[in-house]
Amino acid sequence: MKLSNQSEVPVYTISGSNTARPLPEWLARRRKRSLKNDPEYANRIELLQDFEFEEASQCVRVSEDGEWVMSTGTYKPQIHTHHLPQLSLSWARHTIALNTTFRLLSSDYSKSLHLQSDRSLEFHTPGGCHYTTRLPRYGRDLIYDRQSTEALVPAVGVNSDGMGEVFRLNLEMGRYMRSFEVDVGGDDFTSAGAGTLQGGINTGAVNTAAIAEESHNLLAFGTTLGTVELWDPRAKGRAGVLLPPTQSGPDEFRNEITALEFHRSGLTLGTGSSNGLIHLYDLRSPVPLLKKDQGYGFPIHTLKFLQPSTATREQTMDPKILSSDKKIIKIWDPRDGTPWTSVEPAVDINSVAWCQDSGMILTANEGRQQHSFFIPQLGPAPKWCSFLDNLVEEMAEDPNDPNAFSSGQTGAVYDNFKFLTQPQLRNLNLEHLIGRTSLLRPYMHGYFVAQQLYEEARLITNPYIWEEERAKRVKEKIDKERESRIRGKKKAAVKVNKRLAEKLLSIEEKNERKNAQRVLKKGGDADMVDAPAPPAAEPGKNLLGDSRFAKLFEDEDFAIDETSREFQLVNPSTAPDTSTRKERGLTAVEQEAVDDVPGSSSDDDDDESEPEQPQQQQRFSKPASSGKISTSTYKRTNRRQPRMEISSSNTVGATRDRSFASRAQNMNTRQKPQRRSGVVGEREVTFNPAGKSRQNNNRGPAPPPTRSNNFRDKERRSASGNAFRKM
Repeated sequence: MKLSNQSEVPVYTISGSNTARPLPEWLARRRKRSLKNDPEYANRIELLQDFEFEEASQCVRVSEDGEWVMSTGTYKPQIHTHHLPQLSLSWARHTIALNTTFRLLSSDYSKSLHLQSDRSLEFHTPGGCHYTTRLPRYGRDLIYDRQSTEALVPAVGVNSDGMGEVFRLNLEMGRYMRSFEVDVGGDDFTSAGAGTLQGGINTGAVNTAAIAEESHNLLAFGTTLGTVELWDPRAKGRAGVLLPPTQSGPDEFRNEITALEFHRSGLTLGTGSSNGLIHLYDLRSPVPLLKKDQGYGFPIHTLKFLQPSTATREQTMDPKILSSDKKIIKIWDPRDGTPWTSVEPAVDINSVAWCQDSGMILTANEGRQQHSFFIPQLGPAPKWCSFLDNLVEEMAEDPNDPNAFSSGQTGAVYDNFKFLTQPQLRNLNLEHLIGRTSLLRPYMHGYFVAQQLYEEARLITNPYIWEEERAKRVKEKIDKERESRIRGKKKAAVKVNKRLAEKLLSIEEKNERKNAQRVLKKGGDADMVDAPAPPAAEPGKNLLGDSRFAKLFEDEDFAIDETSREFQLVNPSTAPDTSTRKERGLTAVEQEAVDDVPGSSSDDDDDESEPEQPQQQQRFSKPASSGKISTSTYKRTNRRQPRMEISSSNTVGATRDRSFASRAQNMNTRQKPQRRSGVVGEREVTFNPAGKSRQNNNRGPAPPPTRSNNFRDKERRSASGNAFRKM
C-alpha cells in the first residue's frame, strides 16, 4: 500500500502501475527465487488476481450485490469478471470488436449488455455470447430502463428529418421500437451521402443519457449543442429542455454535454461538459445551482452522487459527488463546491466505479494494471477485503517520527511499538539483536521494536538529529514567510539623479540582508520576539523618503553632471562617458614639451646639427588623450619602438643607464629610493618611441664593462645567451 495523497483525507493506492512494477508471467516465474529479496516486490498487495489487461482497460462496473466486478479492455478485446469474495478472476472472454460501454442487466454478472465499436449490441451470459444485433448508426452510450425493459442507445448522426436519435431496443418483445428524436443541431453540411447517416465530422449527436430509477424515472439526454432534453418514458414525449448556461461571449464555442447523473431524490441533475465544467441543476429552475471547474479542461466522463444504499445512513454523512476526467478524480461537496479530496494516477482514466457503502474506488485506465484506491474517511473497507482496515491502522502516521512517510521508508506504529524492516534495522545498528533477544518481535517481513528502544537507537546513530530537525523547522517557517513577501529587484522611480537613487537603494538592501543574517544567527524569527527593534533611520540618511530632498530627484535644476571634472575628482572610481566628453586642451608646459621633441616639424633642420639631446626631453610626447599617431610623425621618428615609462617625483632627476653592464656596475653606488607608505600626487604613464641601438648611433659609445667583486654581480647572468662570455 502506498499513501498517494498526504492530506487531511489520505488516499491509499492498493493496486496500480505506481505501486509495484508490473512483471510478465514468464519473467516472474524465472525470477521467483530472486524476487524474494526484493522489498518492493515482496511488499506488494495484489488485491484482485489478474486485475489487469495486456494493454489498457476501457470500462469497469460493480454489480448490485457487491460480489462481482466486470471490466472490459484490450488488446485483444476481452471481458474479465472477478469474484470479489474469493479475490480471483472468475472468467475471461474475448470479443470481436472493442467494447465502448456495457451494462449489467441483473444483480450479478449473469446478464450483461455490451455496446461494441462495430455498431453491434452483444448479450452475454455465463455460457458466452448469447445474441448479437446490429445498430443503424454508431452508439455513444447505453442505459437500461427496467420499467419498460428497454435498452436505450444514444447515437451519432441525424435521420431524414434532421433530428438525432436514441434507439430503443425492447428486450421483452425482441425488436426495435420507435426512436426518441432529439434536436442535435441538424445535418452535417460538410459531408454527403452516407456521411450524414453514419455521422460525419461535424454531425450532431446524442452523447450521453441518464435515468432517474429511484424516483420519477425521467430520461435525460445530453447533446452536442450543450442542451439536455428530458423525456417521459410513459408518454414517449419530450417533457422539457434544459438550455446551456448563458455564454460569456457571442463567439464562444458551445460545449457538449458528456456526462449526466440524477440524484436519488430526482430533483437534482448533474451535467458534465467537454471543457471540464460541472453544473448542478434543480429541475424546477433553468438556472444552475452550482458551477464547478475540474481544472484541466478535459471532457468529464464520469459523474456520480456518492449515496449510501440506505436513507438512514445517508442522513449521518455529508453529501459528496465524484467527478472524473482522464487526468484526475475529484470528490467535493455538492452544496458549496468545497473540495474534499482528489486522486491523480500516473495514467489516463477511462472509467470509474465505486463500491457501494465503502471507501473503495476502482478504475479502468490506459495502463496495463487497473487501479484500486481506498479512502478510509469515505467509508470502511468492503467485506471482501476487510483486512485493509487493519493495514491502514498500522500505517497511521507517527507524530514523533517526521520521516514516517518519506521515500524509501516503511514505518508503522502499533500500540507502543515501531515496525521496522530489516534494512532499517541495519541502518540503526540493531541487526545483531535478530534471533537473540525478545526486544525484536518478528511479524511478516519485519520486526516490532519498542518505541523507546527505537528512539534511543536513532539518537545514538545520529546525535545531531534534534539540531537538524530544529534547523529544518526554522528554515521551513522562514521560507513560508518569504513566500508571502516575494519581491523583485527594486527600481528607483525618479525623474533625475537615477544613479544616485539606485545607489541609495542598494545600500538599503545591503542593510536588510545583514539584518536577516543576524536574525538567522540568533535562531530564527521565533527567538527574535523579545529582541529590541532596530533604531529608526535618522532624518537625512534616507534621502528618498525625506521630503526635504524631494526636489533632488524631481527638479532638473538639481541634476548631477557626471561628465564634469569636479564630479570625477570627487568620485575617481566613476567611469565617465567618453562618447560625449569634450577633449581637454594642452597646457603651456605640455605644449612647450611637445615643441621641444627632436622629431617635430619645427626642429627638422636642427636635428642634424644637434645630434645629442637631453634624455629628459625625449620623455615628453603628445598627451594620451590624442590616442592616434599619424603616418608622417611615425616616419619622422625613424620607426621607433614604443616603450612604457613611469615617471614620478622620485625619478625625474635620475639619469637612464645606457646598457645592462653599466647598470650592474653602478648597483653598489646607486642609492635606492626610500619606499613611501602611500603615493601622493599623480603619476603619468607614457609611451615614448625609442630607436634601436646601432653601431653608428650618435649617442656615443657605451662605457666598457667592468668586473666587480660583489657577490650579486657574480650571480647575475649576462644579457647575451652565452653564460661563459666573460670568463
